[in-house]
Amino acid sequence: MTTLEAPPRPSLGRLTLVEVRKMTDTRAGFWLLAVTGLAYAALVVVMLIVADPPDLTFYGIFQTTLLPAGVLLPVIGILSVTSEWTQRGALTTFTLVPERERVAAAKVLAGFVLAGASVVAGLLVAAVGNAIGMTFFDGDGSWRLTAGALGSAVLFQLINMTVGVAFGMLLMNSALAIVMYFLLPTVWSMLTNMIDALRTPAEWLDLGMTSQPLVDNTMAGADWPKLAASVGVWLAVPLAAGLARLLRREVA
Repeated sequence: MTTLEAPPRPSLGRLTLVEVRKMTDTRAGFWLLAVTGLAYAALVVVMLIVADPPDLTFYGIFQTTLLPAGVLLPVIGILSVTSEWTQRGALTTFTLVPERERVAAAKVLAGFVLAGASVVAGLLVAAVGNAIGMTFFDGDGSWRLTAGALGSAVLFQLINMTVGVAFGMLLMNSALAIVMYFLLPTVWSMLTNMIDALRTPAEWLDLGMTSQPLVDNTMAGADWPKLAASVGVWLAVPLAAGLARLLRREVA
């Protein structure tokens, strides 16, 4: 009697590539990426028109590209998780790869890939903008970009993207996860502005506030524990709870 061997399980790298494709080849993913690219271009054009010549540098223009990617790309991370349940893809996904924790890891790593790609795209757009600024707008034209500044930009995008994936795992509903992803930080910021007693905790728990030094490349010793605390609240806790829910949820 011939014994059939089980096919080898796909590697984590292959699963990550599959998740990257799933993030980008849907209609929602395509348009989110397209809008992000258009936002890059629009912000660079605005900066070329309104910024003072000394501010027209490679790094100065690159900084403007961090915001649209930080806002829009996490939505792709959310949809990469919630679409498994709202579009009934979980049955196929978890039949082919029963180890759900590997699928979850692949989704997080795919988010890392997309976050890194957004930084590369920002660098390319900034290079074009800087060349235009030097040629037509008397810009400073400095090409200086430190390793620390680049690392801060990458970390900023990785955090935002992973928060999106975490919210998707926790809520598993596209509309609810997207609304809560934008609503909760906004409500928290409003409360801290209105209530004096919350302003000190906000310095530790408001992710928008604690991650701003990453964008500005001004991270100092005291900023790192504050960033870690806010990442714990907005990323680690939802991700851990979402992973526990993902591992236990029945596939219909």
